[in-house]
Amino acid sequence: MNMPLVAPPKPLTFALLRLLADGEFHSGEVLARQLGVSRASVNNALRGVDQYGLNLYSVRGRGYCLPDPPQWLDAERVRASLLRPETFSIEVIESVVSTNTVLLQRAARGEPSASVLAAEWQSAGRGRLGRTWHSGLGNALIFSVLWRFPSGLAALSGLSLAVGVALMRALSQMGVSDVGLKWPNDVVNNQGKLAGILIEAQGDMLGPCVVVIGVGVNLRLPQAVARRIDQPVSALAGGGELPDRNLLLALLLESLAEVLAEFELHGFKSLRAEWGSYHRYQGRPVRMLLPDGTSADGVVRGVTEEGALRVETAQGLQVFNAGEISLRGA
Repeated sequence: MNMPLVAPPKPLTFALLRLLADGEFHSGEVLARQLGVSRASVNNALRGVDQYGLNLYSVRGRGYCLPDPPQWLDAERVRASLLRPETFSIEVIESVVSTNTVLLQRAARGEPSASVLAAEWQSAGRGRLGRTWHSGLGNALIFSVLWRFPSGLAALSGLSLAVGVALMRALSQMGVSDVGLKWPNDVVNNQGKLAGILIEAQGDMLGPCVVVIGVGVNLRLPQAVARRIDQPVSALAGGGELPDRNLLLALLLESLAEVLAEFELHGFKSLRAEWGSYHRYQGRPVRMLLPDGTSADGVVRGVTEEGALRVETAQGLQVFNAGEISLRGA
């Protein structure tokens, strides 16, 4: 069950957090003077920032301090880390309802392919099967990519699995190990879900179409955030150093461009073997939970060229399509 959504940070809160990004103490009076607001406004804007996964010190006589400040996204830094910066149009915004929702609206108005929208905060991020995507401020990577395909929607089978391959390639470049894929669109480790993919499409079955690929990656998981999530979850940093968000975004975009170009030419079939090498449930007994409330037990026997899961059950080999089932270890 989804927990209540947290209200987005106010613009003044973002401005104050950026001033506190040096990790030093700043008096409320100085902060108020820098931003042209009252001392009370500063206090109100910083009240409750712990709900965003931040640890704020407030000490009488010294002011405010963020000992572990957010690692802010910077579109220019991302571009500087891209091998082919001309490929993408990148925008970073502070707060949005959902990066996917905004790009879908822009797609209808003709937004070009390879447009990227990244956000520091989503007030209503969406995951698979209607779930809410919860994350903190500065401790996750949340972005969406708009991509136009000349082929129709019918040719997009297996796209979410292909995107999973792109994520695995980028994480490998970052030196991340002991992670794998869970059909159809999650990146997991032994502790739980580390990243998710949500793909939404517009267009004709046989004509040109556009997809918006939403990606969420947990970099660190503060308790204030973890308490709102009702499934096993994990984060890249664990208890260690937070990965560079700008570099990771650049690597993910480069990997996505490579995989999407290959998918456009050959479909998922050319990526099928690589995807299978990452799948943590390959050859394992599973229980498939079906939308009608029933379940099916069996052993995973790979995926089809369209990305459907093949499960050997007592009734024989069955094929399950993305979006219709959930996968759990049996």
